[in-house]
Amino acid sequence: MNNYKKAYLAGGCFWGMEELFRTRIGVKDTEVGYIGGENDHPTYKYHPGHAEGIEITYDPSETSFKELLDYFFRMHDPTTLDRQGNDIGSSYRSAIFFQDEAEKNEAAEMIAIVDASQKWDGKVATTLEPYTTFWPAEPEHQDYLVRNPNGYTCHFERFAESFIG
Repeated sequence: MNNYKKAYLAGGCFWGMEELFRTRIGVKDTEVGYIGGENDHPTYKYHPGHAEGIEITYDPSETSFKELLDYFFRMHDPTTLDRQGNDIGSSYRSAIFFQDEAEKNEAAEMIAIVDASQKWDGKVATTLEPYTTFWPAEPEHQDYLVRNPNGYTCHFERFAESFIG
């Protein structure tokens, strides 16, 4: 039996986020999907209000929620509202879907740390949203960049150094 936890993040196209998070120490599994929207059983073609998000299963004895957030803020631009790269719209918003008050507080603290660092030109636009149902995306979207190594992504590590030291 393991004590794995899950984190739910959105930061633009889910393919690129999944590809970068999958290799992080302590991350045991990733799945792309839709979260925070209006309809049940959303699809790629119809997901009103949902963000393209990622479910990260991690081992808290190897990494922490705060460390995942630190990387999240280094691998996408959290200062753009409803946009990453060429992808525009609320589906591509930067959001942290907290599951309890502890996660909400850690996320708010991390946003303050990132803003105070002034590494980004603007203020963090990442929203804190309560966790709702995470709906896995269609099979063709799972592990997309593993199957299509030259596929589209706007994600890359922008800062090698951690915000948290």
